[in-house]
Amino acid sequence: MADSLVVCEVDETLQEKLKKFRFRKDTNNAAILMKIDMQQQLVVLEEEYEDISLDDLRNELPERQPRFIVYSYKYNHEDGRVSYPLCFIFSSPVGCKPEQQMMYAGSKNRLVQTAELTKVFETRNADDLTEEWLKSKLSFFR
Repeated sequence: MADSLVVCEVDETLQEKLKKFRFRKDTNNAAILMKIDMQQQLVVLEEEYEDISLDDLRNELPERQPRFIVYSYKYNHEDGRVSYPLCFIFSSPVGCKPEQQMMYAGSKNRLVQTAELTKVFETRNADDLTEEWLKSKLSFFR
């Protein structure tokens, strides 16, 4: 049932941007930061980042507001292989307004489906957003 709950639609220009982002050829870390426009009840682009570490990205997040992140990560495996997983991260810090949390949580599945992502992670504490945290999450997808 929760999968069918859709609180907000995804902005059409954002959908196009996400599609292009999925097929990007660059090998650096990059991110798309998204928020919900509460008046329009629409998931919209907040900011795009090229060559950004998780540490720097963490500093861009608002302290008490949820955000959606699509992060293209250069992952150096222990065996020497390199991959570029596309990660969806839902950041919902403790202390957010309950109605904001509900809107974001209710819109997450639609956004994940729209972006066609499979590596979906969630954090309640922005301090968790480290390379170590991401590598531990990605290790489940081997």
